[in-house]
Amino acid sequence: MAIYLDYNATTPLDGRVLDAMLPFLREQFGNASSGHQSGRIARAAVDVAREQVAALVNAHPSQVVFTSGGTEANNLALKGRAARLISGYIVMSGVEHSSVRTPAIALQKHGWMLDEIGVDADGLLVSENLQAIFSSMPADSAKILAVMLANNETGIIHDMAPIEALAREFGATLLVDAVQAAGKIPVDFTGSGAQFMSLSAHKIYGPKGAGALIVDKAVDMEPLLHGGGHEKARRAGTENVAAIVGFGKAAELALSELSTRHAQTQTLHHYLETRLRSELPQVCIFGQQAKRLPNTSFFALPGLDGETLLMNLDQAGLAVSSGSACGTGDVEPSHVLLAMGVSPERARGAIRVSLGKESRRSEIDSFIGCLKQQVRALQSFAAVAYA
Repeated sequence: MAIYLDYNATTPLDGRVLDAMLPFLREQFGNASSGHQSGRIARAAVDVAREQVAALVNAHPSQVVFTSGGTEANNLALKGRAARLISGYIVMSGVEHSSVRTPAIALQKHGWMLDEIGVDADGLLVSENLQAIFSSMPADSAKILAVMLANNETGIIHDMAPIEALAREFGATLLVDAVQAAGKIPVDFTGSGAQFMSLSAHKIYGPKGAGALIVDKAVDMEPLLHGGGHEKARRAGTENVAAIVGFGKAAELALSELSTRHAQTQTLHHYLETRLRSELPQVCIFGQQAKRLPNTSFFALPGLDGETLLMNLDQAGLAVSSGSACGTGDVEPSHVLLAMGVSPERARGAIRVSLGKESRRSEIDSFIGCLKQQVRALQSFAAVAYA
């Protein structure tokens, strides 16, 4: 069986989550909007899941809007808020996920102006850049700010306090993408000052196809989907009860096991990067001077193509990534690394290893051994090719 080291892309379904879901895939198949007993059982299960997801990020259950995933949640926040404001400015960091970048770009076609905030060499948003952008805008203009709490490629964690303070000072609606952060570090919606926060179940050992947008009830927004008025008219459509139940159980487990999972992955992460520096001293680890998620390492080796290395490792039974899973198949280098000032040549050689609660030291040893072997082979091939 392959060694899986790509937990930022997705996580396996926890057996306890599956157990919670199974009754709602079999005998408890009622529609949560139905008034009979079967429907009431489904509704009660959705309500419990709403409480579990809210608890994970210190929100009120009434603030949880269930979606099909993090992508829909980000689209709902940006497009839903923009629809009520008509026009204005969208500001985002240069390292945002495609599920924020793409809808933000799409909104330009509807009259919105788009600005990107520069980041430093470690991928951290520069507050002075954000202040300068806000200061250049008309004081009474509508503003939406999108900043991810933790980056999916580098794992860097933004300090949200100065960002939230600037958003409040300039009257901007703040969307925090917490998809990669939730379940790995403490997340506090209430304390963040954000109006929106996006989450995804399959990043925390829950099912694919379930996510949530946490919404400040004081913020007006238009739903993306109109229909039967589900989710308090913020997201129409019959609830995927089994997936929502699974999301809730995954959130409950993530919260109760947060410290254990954090300590375990942080220890392995330190071991991985120590061995990388020791065995491959030419390695460049991106964002290593910044605070990062306890499970994520994004690095490059000079003169090597990341996609070629990725395929060779895959053939050897090792599942890693060259960055965002949503960007698989792209030939362009990571926009995150380019925003950090990394050269396109070095960015094309990037490999991401992301650890999970099932990861073991022996898997890291196998990865390092195979990586060294592949590096030697590729370097030898390059030497012959250019001889």
